[in-house]
This record gives sequence, C-alpha cells and structure tokens, in this order.
Amino acid sequence: MEALFAFCVGILTTCGVFMVLRGRTFPVVVGLTLLGYAVNLFLFSSGRLSINAAAVISGSERYTDPLPQALVLTAIVIGFAMTAYVVILALRGRADLGNDHVDGRLPESPNRNERERS
Repeated sequence: MEALFAFCVGILTTCGVFMVLRGRTFPVVVGLTLLGYAVNLFLFSSGRLSINAAAVISGSERYTDPLPQALVLTAIVIGFAMTAYVVILALRGRADLGNDHVDGRLPESPNRNERERS
C-alpha cells in the first residue's frame, strides 16, 4: 500500500509540475491543483497507512494519527479557496489582456511574421 501511495504522489507531482510550466493559464491552474492533491496524499500517508484502525489513540492497539487527517481537511479547504482565487485572476487577466498566456504576450509564430510582411 505504501508503494501505491508513493507512486500516486510521484505521478501527481510530475504531472503538476509539467502543467505549471505550460504557457496558458488554465493548465497552470490545473497543475497547481494536482500539486495540492499530491501534498494532501503525502500528508495523509504520514499518519500511518493502516486498514480498519481507529483514529483515536486510546480506542485500540492499532491506531492512525488524527493530526494528518485534520491537516488534510484544512488543506482541502484552503486549496479550494486558492483555486477559486486563481481562476478569478486568470479570468480577469484574459479580460484585460485579450489572451490567456501566462506572461500576457502572444508567442511569435512563423506564420504571423510572414503575414505581416505581405
């Protein structure tokens, strides 16, 4: 089970970094969300991965730590709020600049240069 969690965290982190490095705002938002999910899985796995164990320490011999679960719940709420804020910023940037590129400028394309010369 630990190998599956490590694999999932690695895949989510890799995909998140790849998406953050894209040139448009929507993939950047998706990449930040994927990175948030990777961090949440990492925090959740730090509280001992065990099946059918109580979340309260005095309830049984086998237990899971409730602190990482509380941290993940808090991180989910904060991540949702930050995603909503970044989406609003992206929409405002698109409305003000007329495009959705991260730096606000359209990339130079060879076809565009040829059309301007003609």
